[in-house]
Amino acid sequence: MQELTLKHFILKQRVINLYRQAARACRTIPDRQTRRETLSWIRIEFERNRYIHDTAVIEDKLATGIRELRRSLPGMDFTSSSTRR
Repeated sequence: MQELTLKHFILKQRVINLYRQAARACRTIPDRQTRRETLSWIRIEFERNRYIHDTAVIEDKLATGIRELRRSLPGMDFTSSSTRR
């Protein structure tokens, strides 16, 4: 098993924040079925990548995920470093 570093914990928090932002952004989709499908797609993508431990791969997937969400949900601000409370 790979030893987790501080960078792993920071990246984990960034991923969690991105997931929360994406879930909130789905609320703006007017069609109920489309909203459910979009949230399901987001959940599946995050679950599929759950067990990746290489920090370079995580950072790459995080950047890719932000780009995909921006394209899929235009008008929403997806920044990986923002923290909302």
